[in-house]
Amino acid sequence: MGTLISLLVGILLILIIWIWLKTNRAYKSKSSVSLAYDSWTNDRLLERLWGEHIHLGYYKDSSVKTDFRQAKVDFVHQLVKWSGMDHLPKGSRILDIGCGIGGSARILARDYNFDVLGITISPLQVRRAQELTPEDSTCRFEVMDALDLQLENGSFDGVWSVEAGPHIPDKQLYADEMLRVLRPGGVLAVADWNRRDIQKKKYDFLEELVLRQLLNQWAHPEFSTINAFQKNLSNSAYSAGTADTDDWTRFTIPSWNDSIIEGIKRPKVFFDLGPKSFYKGFREIPTILLMRWAFSVGLMEFGVFRTRG
Repeated sequence: MGTLISLLVGILLILIIWIWLKTNRAYKSKSSVSLAYDSWTNDRLLERLWGEHIHLGYYKDSSVKTDFRQAKVDFVHQLVKWSGMDHLPKGSRILDIGCGIGGSARILARDYNFDVLGITISPLQVRRAQELTPEDSTCRFEVMDALDLQLENGSFDGVWSVEAGPHIPDKQLYADEMLRVLRPGGVLAVADWNRRDIQKKKYDFLEELVLRQLLNQWAHPEFSTINAFQKNLSNSAYSAGTADTDDWTRFTIPSWNDSIIEGIKRPKVFFDLGPKSFYKGFREIPTILLMRWAFSVGLMEFGVFRTRG
């Protein structure tokens, strides 16, 4: 009996990997990203498993067990503190670029008394964010392209963006647009997945394959490096000075394991959402594991960025 179960598990794993390798979700245009997030939002799978935050969590001490959803909340507060956004006065206007279903925006509004505008290119994310946000909240949501912000120069006291950059093809324009709408003296806080700088160490054949697969699986046109995006911010025509950076890989890497463990802890979610959710959930496991490996060996780095307008 044990041999039969092992054989079936082996066949299932081979099938999952085969489907994963054959399915290409590569970036083609911003519509690729919009459709991907519409799909992930519509089926509610990620929301049911991970809560209202799609981004990674912050684990100050990886040896201490931390609830995954709490780690995501902790991440928001840590980035607010590290960036200096917590020194902005109550009522400050904050732009959240790539807001997802509004988890960070609601924390910024509720816990810091900010007036928040969250933007995303996914119409279904905007609709879901609105559904999850209390009527008396000081945050609102709109569909908008991060590379073409329909907003006035210097109209925000703070700009916030978490894990949106890998989906954006023109990193310099992304930096320019964020800084353009930031008022003089305002605070910019960005956190993103970044690839290792090739000047540190050239990629070998396996690393090249891994990076290509990570790009293709989740509609990413390109990963920047921490150094390159720091230069995008510092050299922008709208920059007031050099951007500061840090590598938070050590604080965020437990998130990848927890992303999978949440599915094991909540099997009822898959029964509630139906057979298709099993496929979609298992479909993401190879990419999550590959991300975990890439961050653990230094091929990928979790960069945070802060600067003033």
